[in-house]
Amino acid sequence: MWNGAEPALSGHLEAAKKAEQLGFAALWLRDVPFNVPNFGDPGQIFDPFVYLGALATATDRVALGTSSVILSIRHPAHVAKAATTADVLSGGRLLLGVASGDRPEEFPAMNQSYDDRGARFRDSIDYIRAVGSNYPTLENAQGTLSGGIDLLPKPHGSRLPMLITGGSQQNLDWVARNGDGWMTYPRNAAAQGQVIADYRQRVKTAGQPDKPVMQSLYVDVVSDPAAPPRPIHLGFQSGSDFLRSYLREIETLGINHVALNFRFNHALINTTLELLADTVLPDFS
Repeated sequence: MWNGAEPALSGHLEAAKKAEQLGFAALWLRDVPFNVPNFGDPGQIFDPFVYLGALATATDRVALGTSSVILSIRHPAHVAKAATTADVLSGGRLLLGVASGDRPEEFPAMNQSYDDRGARFRDSIDYIRAVGSNYPTLENAQGTLSGGIDLLPKPHGSRLPMLITGGSQQNLDWVARNGDGWMTYPRNAAAQGQVIADYRQRVKTAGQPDKPVMQSLYVDVVSDPAAPPRPIHLGFQSGSDFLRSYLREIETLGINHVALNFRFNHALINTTLELLADTVLPDFS
């Protein structure tokens, strides 16, 4: 259970293995370097890339995602090196969610400015794409690649799959063109359907193949399956019946994957994982 100021870290690898065994599709890690108290959420305690290495060896099949790496406070060479390492160690299971950052207090600690984070984000995307090829050439504000050096390892597949979070300080046409998928937040059904349709139309207009859309969702799953929903931060408390019907509805709207966040879940995590595996996952296998 994690329902206090900081997450308990006991049993986390066992929970990851259990999620894989029960048939969950992915495990998602956050990138929050500093605990900023006024956010009320310290995020994830472990460094995401070190943790990805541990998860890569502890699991065999489940996808390993970041939601999301803050590119505007990390150098893209370090991100690319760490991410491709995790991708290779896991046999190509990495999904690299990226974002521009939304905690202003972290930026001075990294000697980075907040207002121009969108420009660094764009340059970092270009840099990470470039070093996926052999002996690349590139020149932007993040560095110069002359073609005489190479970054190893290379991604397990043709390139690292990068999913862009929200707008990341970019216009939506740029997001549609440059990401391999899109990560967004929960909304009411009408609004969510509109933004997903708009995103997919922009992808089509850019002449690109359809791309997946992932949504995050905070849940507090109670034991009574018929319990009605009650709003919580970026999600709801409910029984499994409502959660299942909600997931069916957003699937029809074009959501391909939902990352469930148990930040406010009152039951033990293993108990909730088993409950969802029994009552919800069979509808989406």
